[in-house]
Amino acid sequence: MVVTEFNDSSVYMACKASADPNASQLDQLDAMLQCIGEANANSLDTFFLVYASSLVFLMQAGFAMLCAGCVQLKNVQNSMLKNLLDACGAALGFYSVGYAFAYGGMDFSDPQKTFIGTENFFLMGVDNLMFWMFQFAFAASSATIVAGTLAERCQMAAYLCYSLALTGFVYPVVAHSIWSPQGFLSAKAVDPLWGVGVIDFAGSSVVHLTGGSTALIATYLLGPRRGRFYDHRGIPLAEPVEFPGHSAALQMLGAFILWFGWYGFNTGSALSITGPNRDEVVSLVAVNTTLAAASAGVTTLIANFYLVERITGEGSFTLSATMNGCLGGLVSITGSCGVVEPWAAVIIGFVAGLSYLVTSKLLVRLRIDDAVDAIPVHMTNGIWGTFAVGLFASPPRIEYAYGQSNDVGVFMGGNGTLLLCQIISILFVLGWVACLMVPFFCLLNYMGRLRSESVDEVEGLDYRYHGSRKQDTMTVEETPTMHILHPYGEGNRQLLQNIKRYEERRLRESGQVPLSNNNTATEGD
Repeated sequence: MVVTEFNDSSVYMACKASADPNASQLDQLDAMLQCIGEANANSLDTFFLVYASSLVFLMQAGFAMLCAGCVQLKNVQNSMLKNLLDACGAALGFYSVGYAFAYGGMDFSDPQKTFIGTENFFLMGVDNLMFWMFQFAFAASSATIVAGTLAERCQMAAYLCYSLALTGFVYPVVAHSIWSPQGFLSAKAVDPLWGVGVIDFAGSSVVHLTGGSTALIATYLLGPRRGRFYDHRGIPLAEPVEFPGHSAALQMLGAFILWFGWYGFNTGSALSITGPNRDEVVSLVAVNTTLAAASAGVTTLIANFYLVERITGEGSFTLSATMNGCLGGLVSITGSCGVVEPWAAVIIGFVAGLSYLVTSKLLVRLRIDDAVDAIPVHMTNGIWGTFAVGLFASPPRIEYAYGQSNDVGVFMGGNGTLLLCQIISILFVLGWVACLMVPFFCLLNYMGRLRSESVDEVEGLDYRYHGSRKQDTMTVEETPTMHILHPYGEGNRQLLQNIKRYEERRLRESGQVPLSNNNTATEGD
């Protein structure tokens, strides 16, 4: 018996009123207890998803703070607005078509496999709205991964288009394939792939690998920030120029908010806390999340210290590397947090820290400019986290989380079928994202809608796109852009003069008088 409408304020009274009056007293009592239990369970599960969704959505603030701290002061507003547009674009895209493509018409008893969902557009016919809310927060997180990578040089229109495309179609197909019971890779399907299917508990591949691989494609086609790897003539620099973020405090705040939000990200993926063994699953997820992040952070700190010492002769404890190492550990445990033992989480975090460090250095060698190291954090460790399931998945843990353990991790006595499924899922995500996002970003680039103009990049995107700069009445030499220009050499003097003339003309056209270096006015003059 399921109560679908409560006219009384008491669950007990509603269940009592819905009991069959013709049944015996014992049957009526049993029906009432079942009714009360179901009503309370539904309420608890709904509240659990509200709590988890709130934590996952709070991660948007973490991404925003992290990106804002990593960019130069002249690009802070632009970076923050792009993070806000992620949430807005993801909400509209996932509401209109994204959810339908990902989970439309899902039926756990239907053995039919589909490539994409075909029902529930605009949430029509959706009963569990909280499930939509939770999944929207995941889609928004996947889109936000790219925000920091493209910082300081991407046009606003391109970013909004990308956000809608990813959350409206690219991400939903991945989610459908791995998480929907009608997905061809899903472990929850009636007839899963090779009797096992792909295990991705909270999204190492679905969320992080999708977002991270998109970030790599976009960054490669967009090109590095001006002066990062090449001088103004396009000649490679002997040593890459570091563009330090303007606030280490904001970076650290963002990292801690993300870590905190990850407890909702991972534990919420259990979707319920009232079913059999769900309390054990959720508890294990929280513990594994903590251990992997801690292990990765410490590993990155020590490894980076040793690496710097070998290169320069004197080691240093780098905050940004350690912080990103922790985030890499969180990404790596996301796919396996509900199916591995705590000791395995420590090992997974250890490898994640090293993977982040190696990939970060490799990107610099390849002259790929990732402003916030999102690619090594999310893409590399999304791959490792998905692969690690096939190594460390434990029989009882899989049984608790998925209700079956047809195969387990290779190191836990498995025959390799699960590992092969995990590898296929990695290749599928990489191939799917590449097939769609390479043409997408190439088209934007061809149309001139991808990268900002050089002058806008030098002056700062806050000034170009948002029109709010304290130094509106100052010449270029007086603005905080000079620290980025010095690597270009003497040949950049002409560029400075051109920008100066452009700004003075703009001031004259707006009725303002350009100020000279020797006669700077103040508000009180």
